[in-house]
Amino acid sequence: MRIPGRTVALLASAAALAVALGGCKPPPKGADGKPRYPVRFDTPSARPHTTTRAALFSRGDSGTGVRELQARLRQVQWLNDGPTGEYDDLTEQAVSGFQGKRGLPRTGRVDDVTWQRLLAMTHRPGRWELYLMGGQPAAPPDPRCLTGRVLCVSKTSRTLRWMIDGRTLTTVSVRFGSQYTPTREGVFSIYWKSRHHVSTLYDSPMPYAMFFSGGQAIHYSYDFAAHGYAGGSHGCVNVRDEGAIASLFAQVRNGDRVVVYR
Repeated sequence: MRIPGRTVALLASAAALAVALGGCKPPPKGADGKPRYPVRFDTPSARPHTTTRAALFSRGDSGTGVRELQARLRQVQWLNDGPTGEYDDLTEQAVSGFQGKRGLPRTGRVDDVTWQRLLAMTHRPGRWELYLMGGQPAAPPDPRCLTGRVLCVSKTSRTLRWMIDGRTLTTVSVRFGSQYTPTREGVFSIYWKSRHHVSTLYDSPMPYAMFFSGGQAIHYSYDFAAHGYAGGSHGCVNVRDEGAIASLFAQVRNGDRVVVYR
């Protein structure tokens, strides 16, 4: 095909103008005198970019956020233990089960989608849902606890401090009597210790019992250890940590004071 001379001149002028404006060099010529253009490659279109959702909580984490997660998992009956505030294997299994039931990837890690789904199905946990099995911080000691040997018992924080001359040696979670069998408040003294005591009134075991007011004592409770604050005592101060109460029982003497306050 022949190109008219006028057309060739116009094309040459356009090429020269493009070079001047763009600052580009014209393509080199081959042995036959024809321009050699760069090789063209057809690349496939970009694939959809998939991202792994960032985990809000995962195994090994700890803290108040994990405690809330566990409390909410308990509400939907995916977790029976805790809350402990530690993201352990049981928590990971509960999260994985919750995810699978709702068609989410079973990662065992809590991402934003999992968390929002759980929030929509649960209510904000109250204080004793968060600390159902204990572990809550202790209230400041009552002024009456700051001298001598004292078992300082706070009904507000549900904790017991073992104190000597104002110094806290041990702190444990405790629970009290129900509405109809309340734990008495005031200042008392330990008057009797019974390592393997059994209640004659309720026929229930009261290991490591330290009596301070009538039939009310500080003692280990199997029920408290198993169910936390879901239950209550008949007026005694229950301890759920058997190791801690065994240590207290060995240290406390008859005559040591007991202060029960709000």
